[in-house]
Amino acid sequence: MYLMRIGARSAEKPVARIDDETYVDLSDVVTDFDEAFFGSGGLDRVRPVVTERAQAGQVSRFAGERVGAPIARPHQILCIGLNYRDHAAESGMPVPDEPILFTKSPNTLVGPHDDVRIPRGSTKTDWEVELGIVIGRRTSYLDSVEEARDAIAGYVVVNDVSERSFQLERGGQWAKGKSAETFNPAGPWLATTDEIDDVLALDMWLDVNGVRRQTGSTKTMVFDPYFIVHYLSQFLVLEPGDLINTGTPPGVGMGLTPPVYLQPGDVMELGIKHLGTQRQHVLGPR
Repeated sequence: MYLMRIGARSAEKPVARIDDETYVDLSDVVTDFDEAFFGSGGLDRVRPVVTERAQAGQVSRFAGERVGAPIARPHQILCIGLNYRDHAAESGMPVPDEPILFTKSPNTLVGPHDDVRIPRGSTKTDWEVELGIVIGRRTSYLDSVEEARDAIAGYVVVNDVSERSFQLERGGQWAKGKSAETFNPAGPWLATTDEIDDVLALDMWLDVNGVRRQTGSTKTMVFDPYFIVHYLSQFLVLEPGDLINTGTPPGVGMGLTPPVYLQPGDVMELGIKHLGTQRQHVLGPR
């Protein structure tokens, strides 16, 4: 299935995408794609509903509605740093021996086409196309990497927007450069795991103002999604609906010579194979 949430902010309707033009309305079956939905077997509950309604022609047509993030605000957003060797190199940092973990405020989550706002005092706001993992059940102390597969509900496109001076020059943890409002566009849809044949063979890209900046593939990850979920489960409890941003390939603004950072009026476009595309306009500080 391909799950989406469409409509105005804070009033999104849960639907299942059938194709680019049609969807199945699920708002009479589930309240939202949130922790309660994933934690109560919601995916298995709606799957036959989607199939039945699609086969019966009980579908609606997209009509230009706003597309929200495909999941409601999660319990937590966890991020893995320097998870592509080339990105570590362009950042001037060593490839980590273990996953680097930092957090991102859950209220950074916005829709895939919502505006991204540069925060006050920013001089180095940057882009990062990433594969996002959505957790499907309460998870801790997994016994094996293989067991992690069953803990994943699906995958999404994420733009892990970052303010590099806040992140790297202001001391403390990376979170302060990652958690400004609008800094985590996600979607347009969540693809359940059965829709992705090989999560380690997904091409990914990002353009700024029509110029290709990032080109990569999940096959070059240092730590793959299953390893990441197993690893994180040894340190903390993963809740249903939690989002994990798994790192970015090379081509971020910080790594260019000279560095290039986002400015008001810029447009970011990005995508991952099978997971759709995003487009964001960049706004100045409020």
